[in-house]
Amino acid sequence: MKGIFLITILLMGLIVAHSFAQMGGGMMGGQKGGVGGGMMGGQQGQMMEHKGMMSHGEMMNNMMDMTNQMSGMMGNMSGMMKDMPKEHMKKMSEMMRDMSKEMMEMSKIMERGMASEKEMKKMHDRMMEMQNRKSDMEKK
Repeated sequence: MKGIFLITILLMGLIVAHSFAQMGGGMMGGQKGGVGGGMMGGQQGQMMEHKGMMSHGEMMNNMMDMTNQMSGMMGNMSGMMKDMPKEHMKKMSEMMRDMSKEMMEMSKIMERGMASEKEMKKMHDRMMEMQNRKSDMEKK
């Protein structure tokens, strides 16, 4: 079981690293040299605001927060596996599958390089729901 957990963590790490590399790497990857962005930079910012799109920095901060939350959840789940009854294994499996889906969703957003505020809120809500389920599992 620990092997599966370790493989899952490594796989998630690879997905995030690959997605990050596909975006051009780092927070400065999408910025171009030169002084100021001219009129087009301002227009693009207004268009993003109008459509409810997040800025690159906001999106990356949200992604980092969610990745940190997942990492913490995985650490807690690892500790829970020591003396886990068989009936909890199915719930743990479902939780791991949901986390994997979230990582894939994050990967798709990072590949596109943009996300709407609505998309990020929805993803954040799913993350909170997973954390609540994990907490419920810890209580039992």
